[in-house]
Amino acid sequence: MRLTAFPRVRTVLAIVGGFVASTLCPPTDAAVTNSVRVILIGDSTVAARNGYGDALCGLFRPNVSCINLARNGRSSGSFRAEGWWDQAMLRLRAREPYATTWVLIQFGHNDQPGKPGRSTDLVTEYPMNLARYVDEVRLAGANPVLVTPLTRRVFRHGKLQNDLAPWAEAMRSVAEKNGTPLLDLNADSAAAVSAMGPGEADTLAEVPPHKSGPAPPATPLSSATAETRDATLGETPPKFDYTHLGHKGAAFFARIVAREIVHAVPAMAAHLTRDKPVR
Repeated sequence: MRLTAFPRVRTVLAIVGGFVASTLCPPTDAAVTNSVRVILIGDSTVAARNGYGDALCGLFRPNVSCINLARNGRSSGSFRAEGWWDQAMLRLRAREPYATTWVLIQFGHNDQPGKPGRSTDLVTEYPMNLARYVDEVRLAGANPVLVTPLTRRVFRHGKLQNDLAPWAEAMRSVAEKNGTPLLDLNADSAAAVSAMGPGEADTLAEVPPHKSGPAPPATPLSSATAETRDATLGETPPKFDYTHLGHKGAAFFARIVAREIVHAVPAMAAHLTRDKPVR
């Protein structure tokens, strides 16, 4: 009996044979070459639950491994001092099966003065910490990307108080000096929040004002003091402030970061999903 007389049998055998081959054989070099990973490092404005990090991960294609390692309440100094960076480095050193890894680094909110154990000096410590992260990412065979800190949504007399501008400028200097790609989230977010005004900006918060009582006074550092709860995730229920993000805010700023990626890191932008175009 000739097999050619039974095309369906031949088709089934081919399918089974292909399945067995793919199961028993290791992945090809091409499969490894296409493996991409994105790691997010930062504070509460990036972290899960009250930051934009998870929403940004959702803008990458499904085959991209996007890992959000940002932690609430951490600065460029305390993130390392508390051992969180060591955990990130363990992942970075385990390169396989990833051919390419990008590490997005955003700090600044908790580096500001008045936060014992977290604050860093703007002129010396902060830029030195950033440069060290960049160097260690490169030594691990990955690609560092600096992200200037997300603006707080604090208005005074109708004008946005971008108190993180000096930290953003310090990060720009580090990026220029070290030749590191920069996503200028601070400039973009400040422009967007300023244009929408305080009323609309409040809708981006983790908890709307009407669910947590009147908003605190809109002084430049009012939201900075609210971040003290971030040192340990989940200790207290969320309250309205001008820093943390709800679903709407996370999606809004994730799109801004993605747009910056398109302009500043084209190789990474190629892995953003096409069914949600970034404009």
